[in-house]
Amino acid sequence: MDDTTSADRALRLIRQGRTLRWEGDFQNARQLLTALGRRTRRPRQLNSLLIAMTDYEIRLRRAPDVYQACLEAYGPPDGERLIPLRELLGVIGAHQLRKRGIYLPALDTRIHPHYGVFAPTRSEYVALLANEPLPPAEVAFDIGTGTGVLAAVLVHKGIRTVIATDNNPRAVECARETLGTRAQVIEADLFPPGRADLIVCNPPWVPGRPMTVLDTAVYDEDSRMLRGFLHGVRDHLNPGGEAWLILSDLAELLELRSRAELLDEFQAAGLEVVGRSSAAPTHRKARNDETTYLWRLRPSEAAPFVEEA
Repeated sequence: MDDTTSADRALRLIRQGRTLRWEGDFQNARQLLTALGRRTRRPRQLNSLLIAMTDYEIRLRRAPDVYQACLEAYGPPDGERLIPLRELLGVIGAHQLRKRGIYLPALDTRIHPHYGVFAPTRSEYVALLANEPLPPAEVAFDIGTGTGVLAAVLVHKGIRTVIATDNNPRAVECARETLGTRAQVIEADLFPPGRADLIVCNPPWVPGRPMTVLDTAVYDEDSRMLRGFLHGVRDHLNPGGEAWLILSDLAELLELRSRAELLDEFQAAGLEVVGRSSAAPTHRKARNDETTYLWRLRPSEAAPFVEEA
């Protein structure tokens, strides 16, 4: 494929099951991808436009220098590879974001997310935790810590012992960079050993299958992490402890999960809602009707939670 290829022709070929190796101008490839994005929203189809690299060098007109960005994402160069342009643009964007960082007012500092780790560009979920009064807590866990930003908030709020976990080695490295010696970061699938007075979790918000490394920060296939957290957290709470779940209602707006199903999941896990706070996201990519919630949960002892009208 080259600069003479129209978006309609490219899409016809992709729908026939073909992948397209781009040989024209790099910036024109970006324009073609944008045009394809107006015609289809299917990630698999959008990932069919490929760019060739040799040791992270792109030999196309007007191609950017992507060596450092690819080094951070993929490790040492290994010769020639074909990469979806959509993925490559994500790699470039992640490198630029890591370089400049994201300023978080709640911490008065910058967080530098690594590639493949959820970036706190939507800072309302950080503010939710920062503004919520803490229960009495000496020990707190942050499950699925990502950049370590929520663990940093817990430390900032005065919790003496904070343990953060993630099963993504990239996230573990990033969180250790963020937290330094202020908290312990462990590579683990959900919970660390022991119990805590407060356990916080901000799982991926959308039930769905991730297609790329970047997608794993957004999609939680079969709600695995959400269910794993809810059904395991009782066994890791000290008596009187609380579990705080931070979750957008985006899945509800997309009709992928209903509010009733979420409340039923709480009940099935033996948890009751003892409080809830919310914030409207201000990020430009958020939906106007979207809300992010902080659900305060405890082992069930009372009647089920009933939402106000």
